Amino acid sequence: QVQLVESGGGLVQTGGALRLSCAASGRSFNTYAMGWFRQAPGKEREFVATISVSGGSTYYADSVKGRFTISRDNAKNTVSLQMNSLRPEDTAVYYCAAKLLTTAQAMAITPPNYWGQGTQVTVSS
Repeated sequence: QVQLVESGGGLVQTGGALRLSCAASGRSFNTYAMGWFRQAPGKEREFVATISVSGGSTYYADSVKGRFTISRDNAKNTVSLQMNSLRPEDTAVYYCAAKLLTTAQAMAITPPNYWGQGTQVTVSS
């Protein structure tokens, strides 16, 4: 069992930046690929970014590539999402997710094993 708790959401103006963090508790964090997904009002949840077990491989949605950076610290059991140049269309609830023994790319298209409770990000125009 893995518990995921997100933090760092909030309200920011267009062009601003936010950093989301996800703290994982439970066993064997370093056997899980980690990722961030988001869900905007009236839309389905979508993939944002994923990172491999070691942190050596990352994968991004085209809509955030070049603006967002995912990273992880296996010693601290955390994964982060640095979001720069934010746009109103980035407004959504952002969810941290974990999937056992998979690649960053595979995690983008298959259901994770665990989800966090989500954190709201609102970008004003």
